Amino acid sequence: MNANINRLFNMGQSPSRLIIGLMSGTSVDGLDVALCRCKGFGPDTEIDIIQFETVSYPDDYRQEIKSVFSKRAVDLEKVCLLNEWIAVQHANIINDCLKKWKIDPATVDLVASHGQTIYHAPKFLHGQEKFPNATLQIGDGDHLAVKTGIITISDFRQKHIAAGGEGAPLAVYGDFLIFSKKGENRILLNIGGIANFTYLPGDLDGEKVFSTDTGPGNTLMDAFVQQNFSGKYFDEQSAIAGKGVINEKLLFELKKNEFFQKDFPKTTGPELFNLAYVDKANIAAGTSSIMHEDLMATLNRFSADTIVDAIQRSSSGLTDVVVYTSGGGMHNPILMENIRQQLPGYSFQTTDALGINPDAKEALLFAVLANEAVAGGKTEIGNGSSDIPFVSMGKISFPF
Repeated sequence: MNANINRLFNMGQSPSRLIIGLMSGTSVDGLDVALCRCKGFGPDTEIDIIQFETVSYPDDYRQEIKSVFSKRAVDLEKVCLLNEWIAVQHANIINDCLKKWKIDPATVDLVASHGQTIYHAPKFLHGQEKFPNATLQIGDGDHLAVKTGIITISDFRQKHIAAGGEGAPLAVYGDFLIFSKKGENRILLNIGGIANFTYLPGDLDGEKVFSTDTGPGNTLMDAFVQQNFSGKYFDEQSAIAGKGVINEKLLFELKKNEFFQKDFPKTTGPELFNLAYVDKANIAAGTSSIMHEDLMATLNRFSADTIVDAIQRSSSGLTDVVVYTSGGGMHNPILMENIRQQLPGYSFQTTDALGINPDAKEALLFAVLANEAVAGGKTEIGNGSSDIPFVSMGKISFPF
């Protein structure tokens, strides 16, 4: 038997696994690296974060990703080159982190890599009848495995699509296994480039669980800051939005998209919500000369309103709902205040209250998916439809 297959077999039989979860989001600000101890599998999963770090990307890395990110027409050679190059950069970051943490790579069972999304194309967005839902993450798993010497599981979203889903959000699987609690209705709200949440019912009925994107989180605000404020990558502490006034006409036009009327669950990305989308709304509203600060205040409110609308629609009639936040958007004080003010009957916490660093949550969730791929099986949540198919996810890459 292949030694790596034998190792996987023994790993799956072991009571616990040491897994590195990696997440690089659409904000392309850095790589989240979470070293996790995973015990058990399925509903009995227990997970501890042993080490965590977000390693910021250099400007050169950001520019390379931006050259192909969310663009319909790109240099195919560049995509081919970046697929390998990103994996090498991520492998170097892993090796550096393990050295810093004084962890022997031989003791690590798995690397769970989300990769770098460069295009997300659910069918409702691409509109081409003969083609299914599609998404593309680059950062080759074989390169990661060879450069780190650690078995790597990657490319998680493809199985979800193959089983009829849209490839996102995948957080629902880990959220259900790790964060469900009897007697408390929970919403796990993650505000990354795109905002999404998972609803976890207090009666633990798996058929009621669902996860959905809500629309833009940070993506429009970040893109506008990067375009118009030299040297800045995001609106730190809402400093720019805090100086502006919401423009109601523009806000109205920003909300006029069929995505917001679609039933849950649904997914989207910067392929729809980008600066061209903002420009179009500005023209329709007659606000093309709007002050930068006013535009930022309006984009902030736009993200908040669409998050609030989705939460209200999906939790109507429920009581004692607790919203646990994570992701970069939770550090935006005006965004969070805009959300809280419109949900007066809801309690708000971060996932710190659940014992999980909110900045590490997404990387941790991919570690959970890798744990399920090796030790678990088909986690039965939702109704088993294409929305949340009963599948394990990830492709396995062996080192030498």
